Amino acid sequence: MKDYAKLLERAKSRLPEEKTTGKRFEIPRVRSRVIGMKTIIHNFKEIADALNREPRHLMKFLSNEMATAGSLEETRANFQGRFRFDTFERLMRIYTDNFVMCPVCRRPDTQIVREKRLSFIVCAACGARSSVKPV
Repeated sequence: MKDYAKLLERAKSRLPEEKTTGKRFEIPRVRSRVIGMKTIIHNFKEIADALNREPRHLMKFLSNEMATAGSLEETRANFQGRFRFDTFERLMRIYTDNFVMCPVCRRPDTQIVREKRLSFIVCAACGARSSVKPV
């Protein structure tokens, strides 16, 4: 029994310090800054890439939800007005639930497919096809 305890301690000491959440899908944290009456998200392209969505689609959603004008510049997004960091975090969660996660299997392996005037979320994991409201 003492040998087992020693082996267990030795194994624990060799484990890495960093722990992961166990999730394979994580939204990067929003890095925003307020300058005057403008709010800038510096890692906007990184967030859109992690969600596997077009930056314009995400920008349109955020602009509509915050009722403000927004523009894209390379890897960042500019919004008219002063917005707090937690506002963007909350809206990213809403966007992810409505436009990224599959409503059937709850996996992020989806794409938005547009057919005529309708949009659908097509899941690569389970094959489900669900309608999605327009942005």
